[in-house]
Amino acid sequence: MRQTAGCWLLLSGLLALCGASGALSSLADQVIWAVNCGGEAHTDTHGIHYKKDPLEGKLGKEPQKNNEGAASDYGMRLPILRSSPEDQILYQTERYNEDSFSYEVPIREEGDYVVVLKFAEVYFAQSQQKLNSHFVVKDLDIFDKVGHSTAHDEIVPFSIVKGKLSVNGEVSTFNGKLTVEFVKVCGLYVMKGTLEDVPKLQPHPGLEKKEEEEEEEEYEEGGEGKKTPAAKHRVQSGPRTPNPYAADNSSLMFPILVSFGVFIPTLFCLCRL
Repeated sequence: MRQTAGCWLLLSGLLALCGASGALSSLADQVIWAVNCGGEAHTDTHGIHYKKDPLEGKLGKEPQKNNEGAASDYGMRLPILRSSPEDQILYQTERYNEDSFSYEVPIREEGDYVVVLKFAEVYFAQSQQKLNSHFVVKDLDIFDKVGHSTAHDEIVPFSIVKGKLSVNGEVSTFNGKLTVEFVKVCGLYVMKGTLEDVPKLQPHPGLEKKEEEEEEEEYEEGGEGKKTPAAKHRVQSGPRTPNPYAADNSSLMFPILVSFGVFIPTLFCLCRL
């Protein structure tokens, strides 16, 4: 009996392991294209293989001198919240441009797809993205949304049916290539599936509390204890924490003013001599 129980235990363990492995492989199989922008190739904890940035090494270092931006590894010195230690590299490097740059993703089959755009604010403050000239994420302020050095994914579903690309209620002709255009991005992948198939980032208690407070503020107590939608004219108070890149230069003016205060009387006395 003990040997039989041991065999069943071993068999159940193997089945559980195979099930977990199957889940990882099925998710990875759904991904048709992935890139670690500005960085090296990487396979994440979900089995998704991100290729090395294909634009790396082909362009100048100054983004304004080309249309494909420049790579940055500035975030490598920072720990990234909401991401597992193994996958922080996907948010620590990025590609950026003063104007915009793009990646082209070949798609051969029709169906439902999702593009997952990965961000972490380590330097700049805004970003916007297009899919085949359709704006899908506009004026994204990552610092205001999740804070500094914190992983954030923008998930955009789209579909391709009968040669037409549909995204955010807009439709355009599809020529077999999905052009994803950015101002900055840390990484991305395109997978066949729906929103429910996309793995979620780790929870962030501070963000969850903020979202709950925002939901409560959207309603106010009405007559007889009923909650009614609150007015939408609230003034935004800005980021939760001071922007680490906003330099206060007011203190620099004090020595300059003192210098002028000493220089002018001295000059006046010299002129009288």
